[in-house]
Amino acid sequence: MNRFVSLCLIVVALVASSVQGFAPSSLGGISGGSNFVVSQRSRAAQQPVARSNSKSSLQMGSQAKFGIFSPAVYGAKIALGADKLNKIRGKAISLHSKSIGNFCEWAGAYHLRTRLIKKAKVNGDTLGFLV
Repeated sequence: MNRFVSLCLIVVALVASSVQGFAPSSLGGISGGSNFVVSQRSRAAQQPVARSNSKSSLQMGSQAKFGIFSPAVYGAKIALGADKLNKIRGKAISLHSKSIGNFCEWAGAYHLRTRLIKKAKVNGDTLGFLV
């Protein structure tokens, strides 16, 4: 029995010496410390980096998506010219923004106006109006 207890103590000592969780380290400073304590310290949360190439960002002009109405826009660009098309497009966007604003006033939800205009721009891009 004495031999069994000695063997168990040796095994426990070997296992405990192989675990580095409570071993003194240079990270603990003058007082020693341990890897376990250092690993349990809370770290400052890193702020996510804003990326400009995310799918949620709005796209402009030549980066617009090809949608169902893109062939009609290309045809209008050929028939009318780029300058005339941009004037008509600007007028249409202006009228649409005004109608969104009027609707928001009527519905009593003017605080949603900018969100709805951004949503309209994303939908226009998806449908191919902004190519």
